[in-house]
Amino acid sequence: MEFKNLDEYEEKARDSLSKNALNYYRNGTGKGLSLQWNRSSYDRIRIYPHCLRDVSKRSAKCHLLGIDMPMPVGVSPTAMQKVVHPKGEIASAKAAQEAGIVFTLSCMSTTSLEEVAAATPNSPKWFQLYIYIDRDLTRNLIRRAEKAGYRAIVVTVDTPMFGFRRPKNNLSLPPHLNLENFTSERIQNLKEAGENLNLGTYLSKGHIIYRCLTWEDIKWLVSETRLPVLAKGILRADDAIQAMECGCKGIIVSNHGGRQLDSVPPTIDALPGIVTAVGSKVAVIVDGGVRQGTDVFKAIALGAKMVLLGRPIIWGLTVGGQDGVVDVLKIIQTEFDVAMAVSGCSKISDITQDLIGFDHTCSKL
Repeated sequence: MEFKNLDEYEEKARDSLSKNALNYYRNGTGKGLSLQWNRSSYDRIRIYPHCLRDVSKRSAKCHLLGIDMPMPVGVSPTAMQKVVHPKGEIASAKAAQEAGIVFTLSCMSTTSLEEVAAATPNSPKWFQLYIYIDRDLTRNLIRRAEKAGYRAIVVTVDTPMFGFRRPKNNLSLPPHLNLENFTSERIQNLKEAGENLNLGTYLSKGHIIYRCLTWEDIKWLVSETRLPVLAKGILRADDAIQAMECGCKGIIVSNHGGRQLDSVPPTIDALPGIVTAVGSKVAVIVDGGVRQGTDVFKAIALGAKMVLLGRPIIWGLTVGGQDGVVDVLKIIQTEFDVAMAVSGCSKISDITQDLIGFDHTCSKL
């Protein structure tokens, strides 16, 4: 690949995607404030590197929820990836396998969870889940993920309804694609009736996401699986504590990529308070706005155990399929390695909060 950074991938992907698909993957909710803040807030954080440290040997290896990885970066769940590339989720999962990192499959994928698992037998994978009104459906998805070898359940907790997006976008699936984890008679009847299968149809007439979700339902989910459960969509310290008390083993600090409620804080701003609240009792992960290796460095310095990449994976997949995603991950890995070296860090535990400050208000001696 010829691209030097993730922004170049995004620019190229914009030229390749249909307007409908581009709007769906690129846009946020409302005026897009939270979407913009996710990225711009990283720019407010300064790195104050140590000098004259022996960094001739460096390792970004990390261990999280029983998984060893070469860097603290994973792939965030993103729906309907065959819309941007014919290999879709399998290409992204294979790229993650090649990089040795966690891949999170969206339940709203255009490839079944079993197919992804069979294509990447040596890769650690998590399965993202919504809790549905039909508890048997929810339970069945959990059992399938367990049987297929997924290593964790990522439950999305910030979606009592889908955020209002401008322009309004419901990304219809082409006729040859399906939400492959759902093959029920209800969905098939919708297609036979000539419905355009998109998220709006799926939510209003298909398998309805449970809108009255409470912490009791999270307790139920934890009790239903032998896998660790991670709560995705947490922005408050008290909610993080509540998730931990319900049995969640991980917190994913996320604002749904700025796609749910405009004016919520950028995730990197919400991260420190959540880390302080839960300490080392559960794994704290962050997504949203990560576009370069220094962003990973800053998130780790603020207490995250790992960051997740969402849109950059889609841009890499759009432009180059599996090779594009591999290249996106290599760019991030190389940039993160440089950030570690120049900051005087030879291992992840060297990346501490005293290495960063906000704007010019926090000088380091």
